[in-house]
Amino acid sequence: MIEQDMRDRIISEPEVILEDRDLMRALIAANERAMGSNIIDLRGIAMERLEARLDRLEDTHRSVIAAAYENLAGTNQVHRAILQLLDPLSFEDFLKSLAGDVAQTLKVDCIRLVLESVQDADDPALRRLGDVLCVAEPGFIADYLSGGRNVPLRAVTLRQTLPTSDAIYGDRAAFIRSEALMRLDFGKGRLPGLLVMGAEDPHQFKPTHGTDLLAFFAGVFERTMRRWLS
Repeated sequence: MIEQDMRDRIISEPEVILEDRDLMRALIAANERAMGSNIIDLRGIAMERLEARLDRLEDTHRSVIAAAYENLAGTNQVHRAILQLLDPLSFEDFLKSLAGDVAQTLKVDCIRLVLESVQDADDPALRRLGDVLCVAEPGFIADYLSGGRNVPLRAVTLRQTLPTSDAIYGDRAAFIRSEALMRLDFGKGRLPGLLVMGAEDPHQFKPTHGTDLLAFFAGVFERTMRRWLS
């Protein structure tokens, strides 16, 4: 027999039992045993199916919330990086910030800015700007993005690195495993550019990942570069 104080509490607060999933399962199982093995409890089967559906809905709900938090964190990350882009007062400091603070904020191992130019890449003035700036011959960006194939070029490309990546990463090419490539349009009459983010993690940039935030970052970067090139 149930003790009187427990019985009184259950009678006064029956929702305590109804809200306890494990306790309700135990009561249903006891009811099925009392009915015997030759009786099928359709109501119990329906409840099990509803519980399974509820579990799936809860898992989906948790996944949606986790994705929302991840997107929010990524948005804040990109916004901080953009503010850091706007701070420098000289082009040299701009490139240093790109390779330092901006790369750290975006959690990438390497950032390179590729500019097509007819100017000699060994020019001392260019070398002074550091490793972040890569000067290439006209047509290099399209060839690198396509990988030598006849494919349409996208504004943002996420992929694992190619064997020819040493042209961009130099000595670090052996360690960079995935990359985000953002095409840059500097305006009419100017050769295109390419903003490259490299990561040692081969899964950090994958073709299945979303590119909206990177496209937004590239758009701001593109407009900032037009100011320096004017």
